[in-house]
Amino acid sequence: MLVRDWMTTHVHTATPDSSVSDVMYQMRERKITHVPVVQDEALVGIISDRDIKQYIPSKGTSLDVYELNYLLAKSKARDVMKKPVVTATPETPVEEAAMLLHDRKIGCLPVVDNGKLVGIISDQDLYRVLIEISGVRSGGHRVSLLIEDRAGSIKDVADVLRKHGFRLQSIMSSSEKAPAGYRYIVIRTRGDGDFTAMKSELTGYNYPLLHIV
Repeated sequence: MLVRDWMTTHVHTATPDSSVSDVMYQMRERKITHVPVVQDEALVGIISDRDIKQYIPSKGTSLDVYELNYLLAKSKARDVMKKPVVTATPETPVEEAAMLLHDRKIGCLPVVDNGKLVGIISDQDLYRVLIEISGVRSGGHRVSLLIEDRAGSIKDVADVLRKHGFRLQSIMSSSEKAPAGYRYIVIRTRGDGDFTAMKSELTGYNYPLLHIV
């Protein structure tokens, strides 16, 4: 899965000369939290609602509401925007995009292709990716357990599920925080197989941390 498959392509933008009050209006009306700043189709900065909140106290702590509104109308996007901007391309894998958001502690990535802004992908979009690839909305059974980290160990579990009439909806695996030589897996199933027989056979193998719902 690539960023191009999940990004928002209709992006609301500002220019460096846009007023901060106009940017705030866009955020409020469009229910968005980030506005890329573009000049001649090139991405030059980005403004988040957090950037504006940090800007207001530093500039307007002692101002009344009328003075504050005047300040925001006079202040420009160039005064508030962050640069350089961390970006993705349409060909960036979604897991790399998620890693960038996590490691940089940011909420979105503008998507740039040949120097032109073509989309934006946010943490909310990546939550949607996780929901879709896990298949959680489709129901089915969820089998989680700790297995040996060796070739064929996931297949061993999957074969039991298929043997009892279940199809595999998703498989997720991680060695993070697992004991040395082991890994965690979570498998979601589809179909109306023999749940009792499947659970009984898996239980009989004494897999650590086996949990079936």
